[in-house]
Amino acid sequence: MNLFKKILELKGFPIREAETSLKAIQQFSPLAFQAYVEEAKWRIFDYHRQNNNKYSNIIRHSNYIQNRWETIPILTKQDMQGPIKERITSDLKPRHIYINNTSGSSGHPFFFAKDKMCHALGWALIFDRYKRHGIAYGKSLQARFYGIPLSKRKLILEKIKDKFSSRVRFPVFDLSDAVLQVYFEKFKRYKFEYINGYTSSLILFAKYLINKGVVLKDFCPTLKVAFPTAEMCSSEDRSILERAFGVPVANEYGAAEIEVIAFDDEDHDRIISNENLFIEIVDENDVVVPDGTEGRIIVTSLNNYAMPFIRYEIGDIGVMETRRKGRHQILKKLIGRTNDFAILPSGKKSPGLTFYYISKSLLEGGGFMKEFIIKQTSLNSFHFEYVADREISENEKNKVYDAMNLYLEPGLKASFEWKVKITRTKAGKLKHFQNLLQ
Repeated sequence: MNLFKKILELKGFPIREAETSLKAIQQFSPLAFQAYVEEAKWRIFDYHRQNNNKYSNIIRHSNYIQNRWETIPILTKQDMQGPIKERITSDLKPRHIYINNTSGSSGHPFFFAKDKMCHALGWALIFDRYKRHGIAYGKSLQARFYGIPLSKRKLILEKIKDKFSSRVRFPVFDLSDAVLQVYFEKFKRYKFEYINGYTSSLILFAKYLINKGVVLKDFCPTLKVAFPTAEMCSSEDRSILERAFGVPVANEYGAAEIEVIAFDDEDHDRIISNENLFIEIVDENDVVVPDGTEGRIIVTSLNNYAMPFIRYEIGDIGVMETRRKGRHQILKKLIGRTNDFAILPSGKKSPGLTFYYISKSLLEGGGFMKEFIIKQTSLNSFHFEYVADREISENEKNKVYDAMNLYLEPGLKASFEWKVKITRTKAGKLKHFQNLLQ
């Protein structure tokens, strides 16, 4: 019995119906599949234009031309910010909606909503993609290299979720050699079937194993595959992980507010989640480019009736293959999210994504935070630059200090700078955490 699926059902997510729907879509011929996607994208657009006040206002003040998809305005992360009640489509009841917030790993934190069927369809796709690698999500034992909330109540809840999801947590707030040795010893005791975690954290663990001259699968023979996520995983990174772990690596690319956007199949082709999403690549003038050409990744969620993620700019640059794989587009190249490591006075190494947990108190402050980046300026000093509706208060600054003490180590310093605009990389990216010492 898959307890994880049972929990989803108990929380009101129609997972069985979603899995049945996904299988039906996957049975379409390639031609019928394309017709399904075309019909679905217009259906979701018309629904939100008619029922979502904020979105209908955006369309009304745009250059949209009836029945011409390319004239629908592209939404940015800033368009999706603000009080969530103003952005949820009006005719959905709260019990039918799932609400969460993004990690802010791209520097654009905000709350988002999905209707429960949409969320269930996202999980159904995850189950399908993992199954292709011999993994039963929620049953196969996972070694999870992630952060974890450290406040007592949230920590307990997360551990309960880990229990029902069949996963053992390897917190990434401290990845010093001594901690990595403890993690290595766990692989000797547990029958892990797969590893899932932040790319940068997995790379650090892999390099530690290589320096020790060991291959992880020799000590954990049940291990089948590794799934790096949340950050870029280059071909060089893949080679390091496969050498250290002794198993294949399958890249997962997604976003919390959307779902899994693309996932490596058995041939290392990164297939797009075309069952649930319509993906476009556009140039700097918002014009769709031919396959094989680099551009901005634009996503339309075909099933989210709670919030209009329609022609939504995810914040990454990519290239589509000129070939398809059956019904699916293939993401040939991804120029996406990467983060540095923080190096602390004690010698502790902590990934940049740790600052999601540190800044979470600001994310929960009513949606006033628009963008933020954190720079490490010395071993014990961090500089927060942020764009917001207002300057953060002394009380909010103290919450950040408390979180730094909890997730990093005591005695660190922080400075805060309220800005009108934050400088991006040449690729237009907002690098969430930067270690200026490296």
